[in-house]
Amino acid sequence: MNRVVCAAVLLALLLAGCRQASDAPDTTDPAPARDAAAATDAPADTVATEPLEPERPDQPGLQVDTIDGGRYDLAEQRGQWVVVNFWATWCSPCLKEMPELSALHTMREHISVVGLAYEEIDVASMQSFLAEHPVAYPIAIIDVYAPPADFDTPRGLPMTYLIAPDGKVARQFLGPVTAREIETAIEASGGPRLEAQPAEAAKA
Repeated sequence: MNRVVCAAVLLALLLAGCRQASDAPDTTDPAPARDAAAATDAPADTVATEPLEPERPDQPGLQVDTIDGGRYDLAEQRGQWVVVNFWATWCSPCLKEMPELSALHTMREHISVVGLAYEEIDVASMQSFLAEHPVAYPIAIIDVYAPPADFDTPRGLPMTYLIAPDGKVARQFLGPVTAREIETAIEASGGPRLEAQPAEAAKA
């Protein structure tokens, strides 16, 4: 009989202990939801990104000293179509297109050209070069470490911009360009259409 009573008392104590353990509050501190959200908002600098090119203005400015001692200001050319040509003396495609650009500058009253020599060369050396490769349009030597800010930095030559009479960029050409391509671009942008091309007229 005593054994039965002892067994009953022991069973009651065990049940009471289990109930206290199950009813005890959970003291484990769960990670706040805010921390999880913060983990998804990791700083952007942890991801490698390429630097963005600065946005260029609709009407680029250009003021450069020409090798003949003059000063060229693109803003003074408003009312004309302007061909801004980045080139270099060592660039064979550049030299090939120079005669046609010169013909455009000379034979088309509504078109003017400016050549921007994108290379490290002094004025005397450039003048000697142009004595053998003459052109009718002005030439300026551009600092390759500080090129004109309103134009894209050339990643290849030649690179040519067609500026409309209102001063806005109408077209950009990467690589060699012909007089026909320039005049076709002018016509497509609302400019005059001319049947005879300067290069063809020069050959006639």
